[in-house]
Amino acid sequence: MKTGFKDVLYRVRYFFVPYLVVLCACLIIKLLYTRQEIYFAVNGVYNSAGDFLAPYVTDIGDGLTIIILSLILALYSYRNAFLLFTSFLTTALVAQILKYSINSPRPRAYFDSEVTRLRFVEGVHVVAGIQSFPSGHTVTAFSAGIALTYLIKNKLWGTALLLLAMLVGYSRMYLSQHFFEDVTAGSAIGVVITIIWLAFMDSKQFLRSPRWNGGIIKQKRN
Repeated sequence: MKTGFKDVLYRVRYFFVPYLVVLCACLIIKLLYTRQEIYFAVNGVYNSAGDFLAPYVTDIGDGLTIIILSLILALYSYRNAFLLFTSFLTTALVAQILKYSINSPRPRAYFDSEVTRLRFVEGVHVVAGIQSFPSGHTVTAFSAGIALTYLIKNKLWGTALLLLAMLVGYSRMYLSQHFFEDVTAGSAIGVVITIIWLAFMDSKQFLRSPRWNGGIIKQKRN
């Protein structure tokens, strides 16, 4: 099976091409508006349905979700589980290095002197540290979206996975956990690093062996 950078891009095109359009739109928004203007534009639009759904949507970008998905994939293909999980580990490592290298206050800390202006979702713990950049949940969501698009047979699902990843990113702003630039950068890190990782790792010969292309269920049947 042919694998390389161009091949990976081709397989994830239904995720990657519309993502580029979204990324360009995000960059234009960032050029036109300040951090505060974007934050309060998001923070000022809310409803009861959003308050209920946002905490669940944001959990899609949690590492535990990727662990569960990887375990499910391992039932059918060790290779697929390995590629998804190692993509998560690689992008998460990059995100954590950046988080602890860049002093970037989260919204609650950034607006500490005017915290009464902020609107929070009841029952959700809002972090107030200085490790806001980039959004780790967004990194994970976009990394998983790219990896799953690469692995599934029907590549058209890539567009749906992009929309789901975008919802995770928006939920991080809706819940006042991150700023717009944290989410935008997180999406780019998740996409770019995962594409590079897949092009590098899936070319390894050991992943082509029958053992790695089988899974727990298949082995039990044998």
